[in-house]
Amino acid sequence: MRNLHSKYLQVDELWCFVQKKGRHLRYVNAPEIGDQWIYVAIDEESKLIPAFRVGKRARPDTRAFLWDLYNRLANRVQLTTDALNHYTLAVPEAFGTDADFAQLTKLFGDYGQHDADARYSPGPIVEVISKVRQGNPDPEHISTSFVERQNLTMRMQLRRLTRLTNAFSKKLSHLKAAVALHFAHYNFCRIHQTLRVTPAMEAGLTDHVWELKELLAA
Repeated sequence: MRNLHSKYLQVDELWCFVQKKGRHLRYVNAPEIGDQWIYVAIDEESKLIPAFRVGKRARPDTRAFLWDLYNRLANRVQLTTDALNHYTLAVPEAFGTDADFAQLTKLFGDYGQHDADARYSPGPIVEVISKVRQGNPDPEHISTSFVERQNLTMRMQLRRLTRLTNAFSKKLSHLKAAVALHFAHYNFCRIHQTLRVTPAMEAGLTDHVWELKELLAA
């Protein structure tokens, strides 16, 4: 996908792991196993996923993901990310002055986190802080709600991302392939409930809903 005319983009990362969680690794430098992060960008209006990347939550992967995203765009965009500090330097490096950039920080409380029944429940949001990093972003569109909802879609539709199961990825290459297939199906085959068309149709990339055989042939 190239020359996309997006206006508002939201970026976030989703945690998963390969073989074992990071705290169980014997060696710190283990790029193929341990904790992995799925970087995701979503178009606020068309719900299209223009770019993603599977890697470590580190500056090189953050920079590579943002360069990939930038090279797919045809115009200046408004970009909202979470509070990951790597974005502060990586966004200007990739986008230069072609982005109105803001970061959103959510502060969570710990109410109920000490009870066994609520061990895996998210804490309540006690404050949301928005910080303009570059340009003049529209305050009405400084949000990460759509990309966070996309994270839930991934958890629900990708079995290997389901928590507390034995379906986690055993190889990094398999994880990357599954994620790529998920996003291809999401963009071109799956009709979005609120749009009544696929994200690719809403973005003007295609004029019909792709069948699975068409997707696999491509």
